[in-house]
Amino acid sequence: MSKSLTEKINIFITVDLQTINSYFNAHDPSPLYKKQINQKFEKYILSAVDAAKRYSAIFYKLNCPGTVNKQYAEPLMYAIKRHFANKKAIREAEFKKFKRRNLGLLGVSGLVVILSEAFLPLLISDMGNMYNGLKNCLDVFSWVILWKPIYELLFAWNPYLKDILLLKKLATAETIIIDTKKINETDQPSKFNTQNSMEMSDSLTFESLLSN
Repeated sequence: MSKSLTEKINIFITVDLQTINSYFNAHDPSPLYKKQINQKFEKYILSAVDAAKRYSAIFYKLNCPGTVNKQYAEPLMYAIKRHFANKKAIREAEFKKFKRRNLGLLGVSGLVVILSEAFLPLLISDMGNMYNGLKNCLDVFSWVILWKPIYELLFAWNPYLKDILLLKKLATAETIIIDTKKINETDQPSKFNTQNSMEMSDSLTFESLLSN
């Protein structure tokens, strides 16, 4: 995939009364901005940024048809960014545990190798023809116990950093609101009914959404 296709990645999300509740865990009684986003919605966001690279810029583009639906954009984005900030903290904790575990294993393995190489040859030096065979087995044993932590520290850390960077971008990405209703009204002007507008504003409130 060319670099131009991954420089800027957009995540498109529709924000209205018909879709807003489908983004969250239906069993979570918390206020909208504290609700857990469901696995399906999380999977959609992660699939949208699957091609993201280290240099990629990520943007949330919210399709908010009309002024009324814009009131849900801020709590929705707070919930999304809070979710990925928590995921980032968990991944960072896993990375610290990974480094601590492998560094500790490397230290213990190194100590075992030093003790083995220093003292065991003295114990088997009087075994005559068996000495060379046992010494080769000792060398193989030393390499085996050192190989795992060295390999992990040299090659297995990159996925952690990649995930942490991506989750950080998802937790801090810029939000762009697209008012498609305003665009359509600009293209095809329609008459404005003050009475209908007031009725809609009174019936569609943030509290009414939370009570659904």
